[in-house]
Formats: sequence, C-alpha cells, structure tokens
Amino acid sequence: MEGHVHPDFGTVTEKLAHLTSKRSAIGGAAVAVYHRGELVVDVWTGDRDAAGRPWERDTMAMSFSTTKGVVATVVHRLVDRGVLSWDEPVATYWPEFAAKGKEAITLRHLLTHQAGLHQVRTLVEDTEGLLDWDDMVTVLAEAEPVWEIGTRSGYHALTYGWLVGEVIRRVTGLDVNEAVQREIVEPLGLDGMFIGTPEDQRARVADLLVDPKDSARLLKLLRTLGRFERYTPLYEALVVDDFLDVATTERIHDAEIPAANGVFTARSLARMYAALATPEAFDGPPFLLPATLAEATRVQTTLGTNGDGRSGERVGRDAAVMFDMRWRLGYHMAATTAGVLPHGFGHFGFGGSGAWGDPDSGLAVAMVLNQVAGTPFGDTRFLRIGGAAVRAAKRRED
Repeated sequence: MEGHVHPDFGTVTEKLAHLTSKRSAIGGAAVAVYHRGELVVDVWTGDRDAAGRPWERDTMAMSFSTTKGVVATVVHRLVDRGVLSWDEPVATYWPEFAAKGKEAITLRHLLTHQAGLHQVRTLVEDTEGLLDWDDMVTVLAEAEPVWEIGTRSGYHALTYGWLVGEVIRRVTGLDVNEAVQREIVEPLGLDGMFIGTPEDQRARVADLLVDPKDSARLLKLLRTLGRFERYTPLYEALVVDDFLDVATTERIHDAEIPAANGVFTARSLARMYAALATPEAFDGPPFLLPATLAEATRVQTTLGTNGDGRSGERVGRDAAVMFDMRWRLGYHMAATTAGVLPHGFGHFGFGGSGAWGDPDSGLAVAMVLNQVAGTPFGDTRFLRIGGAAVRAAKRRED
C-alpha cells in the first residue's frame, strides 16, 4: 500500500488491506479521508487492470452512482448564485419537459427521485441508447410519470443523470462535465473528477474488472425479482441488459451519463465532501452559502399536500430500492458499519465506490475501486471503510 496515513487513522488502512487481500479480491482501490480539514488518509493499493499494472497516485476509477452526488453539488452551486431554484418547475428551464403532465415537476422532485420517471427500460432497448444525449433527453421530455408526482420516491438509478444534467446544460450552456470543472474542480483545486472522460485523461482510468459469471448471476437475479410486482420499480430503474458489457469498454467514456460514468480519485471526492461538511476548516469563502448547504443536506422525507417536500405525510421507504434512503437534495444517508450518521450525506455507487461528508464527526470519506462485485445494494466494502474512519475519529477526539 502506498500513500500517507496519520497514525490516528491507521485502522482505516488496516481495513483496506484486509478487504483487498481477501481471496476473492482483485484489482485495486484508493481511499481518502479528511478530518476537520486535514487529509489524514490518502492511500492506494492493488492493480489498475487485469495485466497487473499497479494503481498509482493519480489513478481514477469509474464510480457509477457516486457520480450523482457530484452532479447534485453542481446544482447547489448554481442555486447559490440564483441561476437555479429547487422549487421552480423543470419546464421553466427545459420547456419541452412539460409534456405528458410533467409541468408541475420541480428540480426538488428530480433531486429526491420523486418525478416518477425511473423506468429506463421503457426508454431504451439497450445501452446504445444511453450513449446518445439528445435521444435520452427527448424521450424523457416525452415520457409520462408512472405515479402521481411527489407522492413517493423511487430511485432514478440512470434517468437522474439526464434529467438533472439537462437542467444544468440549459442554464449554463455547458456540458455537464464542463460544469463540474467550473463549479467544483477549479474552485477546490482538484485533480481527478470527470463525467465522461476526455481522451487525454483516459490513461489514468483503471479498467473495470467484472467476472462474467458474476455479471450473469446478477442479471439473472434482477430479472427474477422483476417478475414480482413489488420489485418491478427496481428492475425497471436499474436494468439495461448489456450495460456492464459496454461499461468495460472505452466507449463508456465517450458519452456523459451523469448518473453513472463519473471517474474520480478518492482524494477529489473526499475534498469535495470536506468542503461541504466542514467549511469552517478551510480558508476563504464557503464553497456553498450556509443556507444553501443546510437545505441541500436536510432530509427530504416528508411531503406536503402540494408535493413540496416539506410538511405532511412521511414518504418513507423508496419504491425502487425498498428502504428509506433518507434522501437529501441529490444525496442520501451516510451509512457505515459504525451506524448511520444522522447528519451525514453523500452517495454510494454500484461496484463498491462511495463518498460522504459528516459535519458532526468532521469527516469526509471516499473510496474508489475497480472490482465490480456483489449486487447494487449488497457491497459492504465502503461501509467498512467508513466504519473504521468513524471509530478512528471518535478515538482521536475522546
């Protein structure tokens, strides 16, 4: 293992060493941890491809839904400047979106997965369709919500990226990756954060390592679940049959899929969440204004009679992933093996990646890796890293 770790956080690297030394472990990983503004863990280990080339300091990995938290952060920066408003109808920015009864859907609905537009399987026949931005936003503009807007959350596993991303494009005139560079990378001085990967950066990206047998088993499981009505939203939101086949090729980096194809270093993700969770630890103006940050990270678990997300009946369990995600505005709960952090917020991704910040503990934790294993909600690697960081921070401050 290479990099730097503060002695107080040595248990984090011990946990990473254990996870990457298991008989079933392949590939490599990187972990970064900030504690009250101090980078206390910045380590990497293992292989970046099947040929055994070592993971390096600047290696990035495609991190699937961890991307959503980055896209949400762009939105909040634009809200800060009055360019966007969470409670403005999406059609204000994207007029074509008003079709099929969607004129009342707000940006808040998109960020909390309450728009009823999660059914990616009804929009495309295969992953080829996901690679065409114009086609995706056209079919989403023409789509009809599958439930009454604002009455429930249902994880928009893939469609979130084009829905939120098109709003960003309409108001900035930038591609989503260009907006990420302007709103996050440049202000924070990051190196290693892209959505869709520029050709001159692709040599840094670790290959995704997917066992074809694991991929086939996962697809079979999801298809089986899809036969049962209660699991239909999960199946329709997640499954495009050949997605993993395309995700392991260079072609996945040609397009912007802002719900899934972000490539990051752990260091860049942790720094972003540190700027959000512990702004007092950094010099200069806050990355987000305090009022914006407070609302962006507040749990949006209740609905008013007008679907405003602020008062009334509890939303509770997400209709797609089958448990309460404690949705914030584009972030979800920060879960660890040391418990769920009451005020923590972030986003995890299929394949084991994830990043979160927590103002209570002063932590920002991120992990990227390239072994795609387990199920979308059954990978505990990042939960264990997060648990080790939480326990280390508590010992440090006791």
